Amino acid sequence: MTRLSVNINKIATIRNARGGNNPNLVKVALDCERFGAQGITVHPRPDERHIRYQDVLDLKEVVTTEFNIEGNPDERFIELVKRVRPEQVTLVPDAPDAITSNAGWDTVRHADHLRYLIDTFKADGIRVSIFVDADERMVEGAKAVGTDRIELYTEPYATHYADDREAAVTPFVRAAMRANELGLGINAGHDLSLENLQFFNQKIPGLQEVSIGHALISDALYFGLENTIQMYLRCLNRDL
Repeated sequence: MTRLSVNINKIATIRNARGGNNPNLVKVALDCERFGAQGITVHPRPDERHIRYQDVLDLKEVVTTEFNIEGNPDERFIELVKRVRPEQVTLVPDAPDAITSNAGWDTVRHADHLRYLIDTFKADGIRVSIFVDADERMVEGAKAVGTDRIELYTEPYATHYADDREAAVTPFVRAAMRANELGLGINAGHDLSLENLQFFNQKIPGLQEVSIGHALISDALYFGLENTIQMYLRCLNRDL
């Protein structure tokens, strides 16, 4: 079964909109774990518009499932990750002013920089994943710089799913097959939802983990958090 890591950035967004500590980010993370999530993901940005750097420190003290910190590896991010030492760090090349992540790494062009970052984090025993587009050349570049896993950037799949789901998933299948050949672990994330997740999970060989935030938290407004997490977990059960 593919593992579900819940991205709780949107909970922090709601909290920050009003100030104070409601909803309580730490409690929500613990509830996600209690309801069946196998991991917690956070994506701190330099302006701390949702996840604050202190949130990451607070969560490290209580999260008992896999803790995944993702983000653009500037100096402050690197220092935070090395201090917290999560199970996984996911390197994402988003600009400081980006609303959300919108592209994967060019693993060939940025090979030297990525290799340095990967060596830095691995020295502290942290598993490293690189955010990449569904491009076999970028997957090969990821292998060359020494990453443990890739995270497939799935927004293009989600965008075209309703038009032709087979065509939408095909480049991701090819990228995943190449990753399998190279011995890379495979994660995926961005715009995965109850509508498109089950098909993606069934089609992608070797998919180990998905990180889902916006859609899952939005669904929880209608279905409740516990029920929503169970619904996503059922999408990830290949036996159903």
